[in-house]
Amino acid sequence: MKTIYLDNNATSAVAPEVIEAMMPLLRDQWGNPSSMHAFGGQVKKPIDLARQQVAALINADPSEIVFTSCGTESDNMAIRGAAEAAGARYNVVTTRVEHPAVLGPCRYLGERGHRLHEIAVDSAGQLDLVRLGEALRDGPSVTSVMWANNETGVIFPIPEITAMVKASGGVMHTDAVQVMGKMPIDVRKVPVDLLSISGHKLHAPKGIGVLYVRKGTRLQPFMLGGHQEESRRAGTENVPYIVGLGKAAELAAKSLDKEVAEVAVLRDRLEAGLLATCPDARVNGDRLHRLPNTLNISFEYIEGESILYMMSDVGIAASSGSACTSGSLEPSHVLRAMGVPFTAVHGSVRFSLSRYTTAEEIDYTLRQLPPIISRLRAISPFVKKT
Repeated sequence: MKTIYLDNNATSAVAPEVIEAMMPLLRDQWGNPSSMHAFGGQVKKPIDLARQQVAALINADPSEIVFTSCGTESDNMAIRGAAEAAGARYNVVTTRVEHPAVLGPCRYLGERGHRLHEIAVDSAGQLDLVRLGEALRDGPSVTSVMWANNETGVIFPIPEITAMVKASGGVMHTDAVQVMGKMPIDVRKVPVDLLSISGHKLHAPKGIGVLYVRKGTRLQPFMLGGHQEESRRAGTENVPYIVGLGKAAELAAKSLDKEVAEVAVLRDRLEAGLLATCPDARVNGDRLHRLPNTLNISFEYIEGESILYMMSDVGIAASSGSACTSGSLEPSHVLRAMGVPFTAVHGSVRFSLSRYTTAEEIDYTLRQLPPIISRLRAISPFVKKT
């Protein structure tokens, strides 16, 4: 059975071009770039090219690109590194709907004496900027706000938030894991200090990420040891994966506008079809300001886990929220923060599309899912039987 893969916010397929670019570094050029001999030294050029490719995607200088192992490491390096570099108790400002990779280090710092502010969102998932301003007036801050939410796709006004943080004298970090390849990012126009990227959300392999560090930003290294990455991140470089991420960034930059438009059409087709054929369904999040590939929809009175299992039986892969918490039976912290009703919060499903999603796959999903919802509603104890 062919899998209809609609869970790209969890991870994405590695692009064939990326695999092709990686193979020489796995098969032939496997030297250590820190070695003095030519066999190791030849590997430095592919790393430099990848750094340029990633930098071009966000209009950064290549020297501002630090390769890491994943988005989670990048988030930790940014938040904890900026706070430790400050050398004093700082305000740590974030939101209630961040990915655990951000909430974890922020709460870690809060437990160690930093003042922690977690800003609320409204029913559309948008940030309360008044509360954010109040938190920033509490003193110098390390602020971490995601560019777009991984569960709902809601896009935060990062240009405005960055201006607020900079005006207050704080350090601005954004988890941009979900926006890479889905919307244009220019760190010259939006002067964030720190920005996290994850390769496997961008059609590169798992196990590679990036932290953008604006020139002049003070940051305590998170990984200590060798001199790699200009002494900002110790450890032998994962050269094949770095090259793969560089190629993925190049592909994203070349096709960004076309892909975004085409994927949004398919997402809207799926949304309209489900709302028309599934009674008591509701879209979660701001429908005007969201990623073009993401649809979070609740089917009231039934469990999302049951929907996912039955979709899987017919070859459709989706999720109920963040892949990092999918093993938990607790309802989504994002939807709870938005005040989604109890009857709907447990029945939420996130569909996330990619450049490889086809109209035929969307149509197949629209044929298969409404009968699944009907069958589950027929046995749900929460639905009144007539």
